[in-house]
Amino acid sequence: MYRCLAVVFALGLVAFPAIADDSNLAKELSNPVADLISVPFQHNFDNRVGPIEGGRTYRLNIQPVIPIELTEDLNLINRTIVPVINQEDIFPGSGDQTGLGDTVQSLFFSPSEPTAGGVTWGVGPVFLLPTATEPLLGAEKWGIGPTAVVLRQTGPWTIGALANHVWSFAGSDNRDDVNNTFIQPFLAYNTPNAWTFTLQSETTYLWETEVWNAPVHFLIAKVFKVGKQTYQIQAGPRYYVDSLEVGSQEWGFRLNWVMLFPK
Repeated sequence: MYRCLAVVFALGLVAFPAIADDSNLAKELSNPVADLISVPFQHNFDNRVGPIEGGRTYRLNIQPVIPIELTEDLNLINRTIVPVINQEDIFPGSGDQTGLGDTVQSLFFSPSEPTAGGVTWGVGPVFLLPTATEPLLGAEKWGIGPTAVVLRQTGPWTIGALANHVWSFAGSDNRDDVNNTFIQPFLAYNTPNAWTFTLQSETTYLWETEVWNAPVHFLIAKVFKVGKQTYQIQAGPRYYVDSLEVGSQEWGFRLNWVMLFPK
């Protein structure tokens, strides 16, 4: 009996910290400016795309997040989004396109510790890089603007918002200017066993054409290990409250695979 209790106790000393570590990592992933290296591979699937709802779009966003310690009190968080896109018939006669989309590079200067009130924040520039390999996959414009994030984590809850605004300043004269506002409010709940439930919107307003693109996501995620490597898998549906003429008209789906590299 005593041997059994000793074994259970010994296992507990190993297992419980491991579960706690995974739970802490899950909570860090709910923070866009956490001091954590991660490489998400975000798969997005949309059907009923375009004005006659006859198209489809697949977008893989490769989104490495790399924090750099500038001083003991200040981090620089590099967030990059490189899209790989396959789309078909987004409007009549458009055909199929496959290739890279435009890259969005954000840099957040963020204090290493929350404020006395428990608020975490970051501010910096955002850049639009015309890396699209086909005209219908990008804006063919260079852009720049401000970006910011603010959030608060209390207990298992994370609530906050990320926003940016991009103006184009160079690029093809034959394409519309970029003048877009992006707002991402989010609410996440983390469980002790490293599950995360997230409700968020990724809303964009295009000032030049005065139209919205407003998908709302409900996502479920789990942190786990395979050997020594830590991952998070996340999945869930999205519903378009409003969308572009060449966008999805109702439902879509997201599957996110994240590689984590804790320090």
